Amino acid sequence: MLSRLNDWPLSRKMMLAFGALFIAFASMATISYVAEKSALAYAEESNKRGLMATTALARVQDQIKQYRILVFAHVNRLNEEDRINTEERMVKAHDTLHAAMADYAEAAELSEREGEPVTRDYAQLQSAIEQLEATNEELVAISSTQPREEAIQFLRTNAKEASHAAIEAVDTLVAEVVNTREAAFEEAHAFGQRMQLFSILISLFGVGVLAAIWFGLSRSVAAPLAALADTTQRLADGNDLPVPSTDRSDEVGQIAKAVDSFRIAAAERSQSAVREAEEQRVVTTALSNGLTALSEGDLTSELKVDFPPAYAELKTNFNDAVIGLREMISAVSASAEAIGTGSREIAQASEDLARRTESNAASLEETSASLAQIDERLRASAKSGTQTVARADTAISTVKDGRSIADEAVQAMGRVSESAKGIDAVIEGLDKIAFQTRVLAMNAAVEAGRAGEAGRGFAVVADLVSALAMRAEEEAQLARDQLTVTQTDIGTAVGAVQRVDGALAEITEGVGEVHQLLGTMAADNQTQSSSVTEISSAISSMDQSTQQNAAMVEETSAAARNLMSEVASLSERAARFNTGGGAAALPKPGKAPVKVTAPASSVTASARGREEGYVSPVAPLRSNGADHGAADWNDF
Repeated sequence: MLSRLNDWPLSRKMMLAFGALFIAFASMATISYVAEKSALAYAEESNKRGLMATTALARVQDQIKQYRILVFAHVNRLNEEDRINTEERMVKAHDTLHAAMADYAEAAELSEREGEPVTRDYAQLQSAIEQLEATNEELVAISSTQPREEAIQFLRTNAKEASHAAIEAVDTLVAEVVNTREAAFEEAHAFGQRMQLFSILISLFGVGVLAAIWFGLSRSVAAPLAALADTTQRLADGNDLPVPSTDRSDEVGQIAKAVDSFRIAAAERSQSAVREAEEQRVVTTALSNGLTALSEGDLTSELKVDFPPAYAELKTNFNDAVIGLREMISAVSASAEAIGTGSREIAQASEDLARRTESNAASLEETSASLAQIDERLRASAKSGTQTVARADTAISTVKDGRSIADEAVQAMGRVSESAKGIDAVIEGLDKIAFQTRVLAMNAAVEAGRAGEAGRGFAVVADLVSALAMRAEEEAQLARDQLTVTQTDIGTAVGAVQRVDGALAEITEGVGEVHQLLGTMAADNQTQSSSVTEISSAISSMDQSTQQNAAMVEETSAAARNLMSEVASLSERAARFNTGGGAAALPKPGKAPVKVTAPASSVTASARGREEGYVSPVAPLRSNGADHGAADWNDF
């Protein structure tokens, strides 16, 4: 069985393993779901039936108690209307009681169909309800035709016993329903435990399937791969040994066959490497001799030894390179003298140009410094004008805020004045009400006087009400006088605020004119500053360009001198090589240019050249100007 499994592809093995896992876990999930669903449905249905039964019995018990309250009210009625009302309510209670009994009968029938009998004492409840209704009807008849004492005696004996018997029958059925629900719960719990045990068995079965899959994959895949990996490592270390699992038809067998082919190819490469090593020894020996001759400067040495066919092109390329190098060294030696002559002429011309450029740079720097001072003064003036305009803007904004506040104050005082008028109307209404109250108090006093001794207390109250009404009229008059004074003060305040608003308007107009003049001055200063800045920028640009030109001229002169030195060095090195026609001729040394002392600008340019990685071999130039010119150059 295991050998047959080894011939299966790895994909089929994985499909078999994961298929078994899927079937096992799907079975576990399905069984668990069905069991849980069944238990939940059974519990919900059982609880629903129990709730219906207990609810119906609670309604029955409530109506029995309501019945007793109604017959008690019938016995203790006060009039005929109470009797009629109580009998109507008893009819409604009778209907409600029988409706609750019908609901319980429906719930009991449903429980009977589901195998949960809860109707063993239902006949007893029906009998107790019928006895209760007959007793209540007899009590109503006694209460309607006989003295109340007999009805109360019947209520305390027969009616009370019938009511208690009905309530006990209901309690018995409630206890029976509770017991039935507990039995159903125990049955559901037992069913859940059985399903839990079954799930555990299924889980153990799944674990067994996993163990079997692990064992099969370990024997058919993991162990062969480990052996193949060990063999591959030993082959990589240089050992020659047979590769296992080459007889298998799956992916492991394919890998083993590929490793075996690598082993055979490695053996063949080892044999060919010995032959190639001998050929390389011959080639490297010849190349070493040729390169040794080249390192000693002999450009006439070429390879004469026969190379293997694979390296024949290398021999040809080496000999061609030696011939080309020999011709190039001869040409370099011939060109070095011409380059030396040209570089001396360039150095002399560059020194003359440097002197003229340095003179122009000094004049431009003085002009640039003067314009910079003018530009600084104009900028300071423009800045002061701008600050003054900003202060004027702040003052205008403050005045506008003051006018806005004054307008709001006028509006607020107007609203206060309108409110005062409304208050005056209210005070007038209160005054009228006080007057009418006083008139009514006087009328009440007259009526109390007519009543004589019986109306004396009412007359005293009428006098007090009249006194309060007069006091209210006096207070209303005082409030009206105070309100008049307040309205006068408000009018005065409105006039003062309006005068303040007029003064603020004049201040705003004056500050606006000042703001306009300051804005014009600031704009003119800004325009002049911009113009001077542009001129200063142009001159600064010219100054920088002139300084750059001077530096470039100095660098050109230095480069020319350096070129002369390099040409001489190149000629000396070319003379070391043997080209077959004698050593290369050295260039004739020419007359060196006159060395002059350079001004500060030239020194700066030279320093800049050193910072950029180039060091001039030429000495600085000497200035031909007067003493004061030299001082200017140092400043520059």
